[in-house]
Amino acid sequence: MAGREPKAARDVRVLSADWVVPVEGPPIRDGAIAIEDGVIVAVAAATEIGEGERYRGAVILPGFVNAHSHLEYAVYGGFGDGLEFPAWIGVHIERKQRIDIEDVDAIARLGAFECLRSGITAVGDCSFSGSAAIAAAELGLRAIVYLEVFGADASGIDSFFHPNRERVAEAFSERVRLGISPHAPYTCSLDLYRACAELGLPIATHLAESVAETTWLRDGTGPWTALGDMLRPPLGTTGIRALAEEGLLGPHVLAAHCVQADEEEIELLAANDVAVAHCPRSNAILGCGVAPLSALRDAGIRVCIATDSPASTPSFDMFDEMRAAIAGARARERRPDALTASEALELATLGGARALGWDAQLGSLAPGKSADLTVLSLAATPFIPWEDPVTATVLGGSPQHVVATLVSGDTRYEKGGKTWLELIDAARGARSRLLSHASPTS
Repeated sequence: MAGREPKAARDVRVLSADWVVPVEGPPIRDGAIAIEDGVIVAVAAATEIGEGERYRGAVILPGFVNAHSHLEYAVYGGFGDGLEFPAWIGVHIERKQRIDIEDVDAIARLGAFECLRSGITAVGDCSFSGSAAIAAAELGLRAIVYLEVFGADASGIDSFFHPNRERVAEAFSERVRLGISPHAPYTCSLDLYRACAELGLPIATHLAESVAETTWLRDGTGPWTALGDMLRPPLGTTGIRALAEEGLLGPHVLAAHCVQADEEEIELLAANDVAVAHCPRSNAILGCGVAPLSALRDAGIRVCIATDSPASTPSFDMFDEMRAAIAGARARERRPDALTASEALELATLGGARALGWDAQLGSLAPGKSADLTVLSLAATPFIPWEDPVTATVLGGSPQHVVATLVSGDTRYEKGGKTWLELIDAARGARSRLLSHASPTS
């Protein structure tokens, strides 16, 4: 038995299922988890600690840790699909101007709910407005909210970070923490990156996402010349190299994408202990390519699987993201063992926790860790009867099969429970305003 024996005198909640998947240990058939004060106190067979609340035809696993999301774009799905990046970003910028901050807050709430419905218990969210902090606080989602900044110099801190931080200050807590996101080397100067680093907060940024980005940063040519007025001047090198040369990379930095990172850049990321959020569906749908996941992992980088946002990816569905990661890795390496189901699950749970610096608390089921977990039913899939619960989870899971999602032992989503109809209606109203005056092909 893992952990201390729960005593009847204590207020202990026990959950059991056909399988418990700890991630850092082998799956437990007919397993159970004991929770006290929001913390896991035991993980073992149900015969040892009791059945408690029994979920039949189900598996209990750690909550997914989605280390790169944009909750406030939860209803942006399909906008500009198939367009080249300059036209695509133009559609999003123009439409964003049609809604007010109350709409943004409503959209972010739906994003937080959709994460919980997908079995996600923690996010690292890059937030343009700070609305993600409000949403996470209200719906019980764990989060680091990286407030986005843009600009030619350190004044971007005053223009973006401070106003948004003040607006959502009451949302921050031990569960919802503050970070900062210099958006990317093509929208932020190195001086602004430096000013962000001086704040001593966790940092998230977008790096090496596309060939067009690399071309612009090196010599100011390529398709991004159409966005020239919005972008910072070319650096004469790539973003990863420029930040490394300035000493602006480190373990406090989370880099999203890194699709175009070459061998030297991967070495720089590893040497500076930069975490990388791998977003395979976004990279594929935007035509950016397939990230060198195997090379990143082989270099010892803290890699995780993340969903990005519905602006570029259809959903916050981590099950789909894991499957995309497996398909992409195997296709790129031309090997069926390039990424296994077990490895994909680890990247989506413990990998995300490591990327956010939360692995001592989250990402696996073990005594002393927070009771952030997901109950997934596979009773309606071809994977019953069971052969391997991990393969069944990764290849057969979906948000529709999530029975419950718990954060710190509290049920934050339960299938068939509260429907959040007002929340959904408010977000759909905001999407209608985003779509106003839109042509059928835009």
